[in-house]
Amino acid sequence: MRLPKDAAGTVRRLLTHPSVLSPATGIAVSVILLLFTAQEPLMAIGGFMTGCFTSVYYFGSMLSTAALYMIAGTGAAFAIKSGNLNLGGEGQIYAGGFITAVILTRAAVPAPIALLYALAAALIVPALLASLSAFLRLLKGANVLLTSFLISAAVIPFIDALIAGPFRGSSNNLLATGYIADQLRLPQLMPPSPLSPAVFIALICCLLAARIMFGTTAGRHLQVWGAAPEFARYSGYSVRRAVYIPLAASGALHGLTGFFAITGTYYTCHSGFYSGMGWSALSCALIACSHPAAVIPSGLILAWLNTAANKAVLSQNFSFDITSLIQGTVLFCIAINFIARSRRS
Repeated sequence: MRLPKDAAGTVRRLLTHPSVLSPATGIAVSVILLLFTAQEPLMAIGGFMTGCFTSVYYFGSMLSTAALYMIAGTGAAFAIKSGNLNLGGEGQIYAGGFITAVILTRAAVPAPIALLYALAAALIVPALLASLSAFLRLLKGANVLLTSFLISAAVIPFIDALIAGPFRGSSNNLLATGYIADQLRLPQLMPPSPLSPAVFIALICCLLAARIMFGTTAGRHLQVWGAAPEFARYSGYSVRRAVYIPLAASGALHGLTGFFAITGTYYTCHSGFYSGMGWSALSCALIACSHPAAVIPSGLILAWLNTAANKAVLSQNFSFDITSLIQGTVLFCIAINFIARSRRS
């Protein structure tokens, strides 16, 4: 049966759209790897496709991971929509998680006040880190993509040194801060998984961000700056607002991700907890075409991919990290699609 010409073109555009192509390629790569490297390929592929839905722990872990991807992905979407690309997400998540752990393990105040202090610090410090890229762009015309990555690359080893030195906890052998007290931890909704109320806050963040971006004058100005900066400049839109506000919001949301990672998942800030989280969040935003509401399904898909891959690694005794290959494949597909669209335009 031959499709009409316009229908065939629609199907082709749909299949090559990053929202479909990138996750589908990640799934295909996972299946191929399992097919050729697993000890029991068919069982491994079946476990990969359905394993997250047959175990309370893995299903809750998937939702918990998706919540973190949604919050950080919304932050990445704000930056992208304004015409910037915040590549410092991992350093900002790490900074938010570290300052949260330090305050909650050392503040001698009642639990609600300590949580408010930690939340405020987790929002402000990463927002300032992201705003530094905005400052450098306005001052010297520096590329936000480059400066945000370099700032993150400097922040991560600095925090590693602090954790290995004066802020290292004495209750375990990890390179980590001390564990936060039980009364400072978010309740588990699906024990023994780390799923916490952060999943509901993540949904609210995505929907609220979509409302701001597409339902307010400031959000429409932000979109114009991202799509047609020269038109926005000649229309009199504030360039400072267009750079500082979305980047500060992006940093704050990444910091909020670190806050929930510590209070709802890890309960300590250990070296490397952020690894891959910032890049997965960026993938979520790019797959969703920078639409905060669309970050919800893209976050769920990537969380399922990564959780299922981790489960496959444990069950099949892989000697390599399959999740990094999936993450790299998804980003590679997004990059190829972006280059192709840029050449066509």
